[in-house]
Amino acid sequence: MRIISINVNGLHNAVACGLHDWLIRQDADVICLQDIRIDAADIELAELQLPGYQAFASSGEQPEQGGVALYTRVQPRAIITTLGFESTDRHGRYIQADFDKISIGSLLFPHGAESDQELNDKFKFMEDLGRYLDKQRRKRRDYIYCASAFIAHQKFDVKHWRDCQQIPGFLPAERAWLDELIHNMGYIDALREVSREGDQYSWWPDSEQAEMLNLGWRFDYQLLTPGLKRIVRNARLFRQPRFSEHAPLQVDYDWTLSF
Repeated sequence: MRIISINVNGLHNAVACGLHDWLIRQDADVICLQDIRIDAADIELAELQLPGYQAFASSGEQPEQGGVALYTRVQPRAIITTLGFESTDRHGRYIQADFDKISIGSLLFPHGAESDQELNDKFKFMEDLGRYLDKQRRKRRDYIYCASAFIAHQKFDVKHWRDCQQIPGFLPAERAWLDELIHNMGYIDALREVSREGDQYSWWPDSEQAEMLNLGWRFDYQLLTPGLKRIVRNARLFRQPRFSEHAPLQVDYDWTLSF
């Protein structure tokens, strides 16, 4: 099973930059998109359909902001777009496809960098989500969460980490939240399960210098419930080609997806 996840910064723009052609060549089973910036119903538009896949989306009260989507080759048993708390459900931050024994979700965190209020909203979202994920690991099925989290977890997940410790995205409290998720709850960071190399980033500031010097942050994850630890085979972040400010994350799993 191959899963690709990418924050597209607007699905129409990403498609115009060649996203769909590239996705077809990658031959993924499931594709999770974040920050689609469309009304959920618009995923049915011909220009947003991906041949060979079924498409599903979730949008919030302001569809031009945020939103998530999912393309799947295999018919899902169910689609879920709420988690039961306002910080997610009002803003179209989650969509989940249920299959046999496994569920795959696309998850968009608040960015948290624009204002104190936005950062507070991010911490409230993380608090709610943490409680939810703690319960999920006790379920009798496994989960893969494709998350655009806007948090770099460890020192080698951000260039020049010493200069970034007071910047949202690398704050001690944000990193501690991921510590709790991974080290205490047992969730698996798919990329780090197979690679400990540095300079693997998924987002770069919008500047030519940042691109040239690879001044990146690893903001994007595929997070797995503990029972999936041994099925990660390969993981890769694609610095090129680019369809947004974020790099696609592709992970191959020793798993056959079925209804």
